Amino acid sequence: MAHKPSICTMSLGRSFAGHSLLHKLDMAARYGFRGIEVFYEDLVDFAKLLARSPAASPQDQLAAAAAIRAHCRSLDLAIVCLQPLMHYEGLVSREAHRERLRDAELWLELARALGTDLILIPSSFLPEREVAEDGDVAVADLREVADMAARRDPVVKVAYEALCWGTRVNTWEQSWDIVRRVDRDNFGICLDTFNIAGRVFADPSSTTGRTPDADAATMHTLQRLVSAVDVSKVFLVQVADGERLAAPLTPSHAFYNPEQPSRMSWSRNARLFYGEERQGAYLPTRAILEAIVGALGFEGWLSFEVFNRRLAEADKDVPEEMARRAARAWGRMVGELGLRGERVAEERMQAML
Repeated sequence: MAHKPSICTMSLGRSFAGHSLLHKLDMAARYGFRGIEVFYEDLVDFAKLLARSPAASPQDQLAAAAAIRAHCRSLDLAIVCLQPLMHYEGLVSREAHRERLRDAELWLELARALGTDLILIPSSFLPEREVAEDGDVAVADLREVADMAARRDPVVKVAYEALCWGTRVNTWEQSWDIVRRVDRDNFGICLDTFNIAGRVFADPSSTTGRTPDADAATMHTLQRLVSAVDVSKVFLVQVADGERLAAPLTPSHAFYNPEQPSRMSWSRNARLFYGEERQGAYLPTRAILEAIVGALGFEGWLSFEVFNRRLAEADKDVPEEMARRAARAWGRMVGELGLRGERVAEERMQAML
């Protein structure tokens, strides 16, 4: 299996800034991407457009999913996954949990309409009072959704991802422990280079931008990853770097949001593509990918998931600009990591740069 380039639809421009989903899909295909992650925000926005309504019913969303699938088929774009099913696991309120189960049922229908076999659940970052401290609650909840997904025909897989600002789960080690405890064939892990580095290496609230033992901690966590993780349970790898801020992300910083952990505010404003050192990229993204792709032996989709402030700008050139930057980043990854890419995709990317 080759290493295949993918990008999240959100990483080509935010829908609330006026960047249409179809245009973003066109840009992804033009610049040689072979797959896309459908960001739920984009699906809902497209559903409202098709329904000509300020709201999008489940039926509207299913119709939009079918239309997205058809458009992607015309572009020879695979739909890698639907994401993110947020704040699902470990809710203290069992009524809220039942509501999220109903949401999950819809998501499984949306996955079928999109023609994808994967949905992604990030670790919850709700306030501590809303997320059970007992990890057994999260494990039981995730088994429940995995079993629901396994009953689908075809079976839908669920990837669980640790966000570096997650309330109870914020390291890959914690998410891998949950994957092992859930113990379902269709339940695996999403490894995200930004979220791995964002916890163990980076601290945007620090004057250095780093944790006190950043280099040693990164080396040790990657050694553990290679020795502990079963590569067959890695369902998706997401790639992003991060900008080294000129000043610590404290209350005086422009990105500061009192309702968000500093790592979340940093993530929303300052992710970058692989190799964008000129824009301030400083995370050990190459080392992380060398561990995952080289030492662990992962093959399959490597998907860019980049949030940053440029995506929220209304400039009509944003989708093409981001597609071009992502294609350039993929080219660097192929060269530096020795990726076994698809020749057609690489030739298309090179022709557009």
